[in-house]
Amino acid sequence: MGSKVRGMDWINQRVHFKIRDVYHPDPIKIMTDLHGHDLLTGKIIDLSDRGMQKNAFAVIEVEGIQDLLVVPLERILGAI
Repeated sequence: MGSKVRGMDWINQRVHFKIRDVYHPDPIKIMTDLHGHDLLTGKIIDLSDRGMQKNAFAVIEVEGIQDLLVVPLERILGAI
């Protein structure tokens, strides 16, 4: 489909686009809706309060994700 297609011709067409190009007031919701139940695997590199507090957090390094992730320790599903 060329870029010269009139606007009406786009209606009801299935299209491809990059997630990063989406305009949405809450972009995190899109990722949560699409992938919120997917499992990630990573390595715990630090714990808040040495993991001793009830509400402790794990700092996790995940391959392919540049930033470290912070996850409540009680939400960790297990070790592999």
